[in-house]
Amino acid sequence: MSKPKKTPPKFKTEAEERAFWESHDSSEYMDWKQAKPTLLPNLKPSTKTISLRLPEALLERIKIEANKRDMPYQSLIKVWLSEDIDRHRT
Repeated sequence: MSKPKKTPPKFKTEAEERAFWESHDSSEYMDWKQAKPTLLPNLKPSTKTISLRLPEALLERIKIEANKRDMPYQSLIKVWLSEDIDRHRT
């Protein structure tokens, strides 16, 4: 029989909780052998705005392709970048 696990403290802020878990071993507070995977289907990935300079002619070609697919050109750029990265990863 394993020893009882500690009870984590109550936190006033998320920053306080983050600082605590950065300096403490979570296995002292929970039995990870009992953990079960959790799916978070509605969780949206974090995004960051970037500035990307493209030649005007290239941007126009991208916009034409996006229009043919009935999607925003920014979305088409993200799809193409993601596909290219995946293709080069394998």
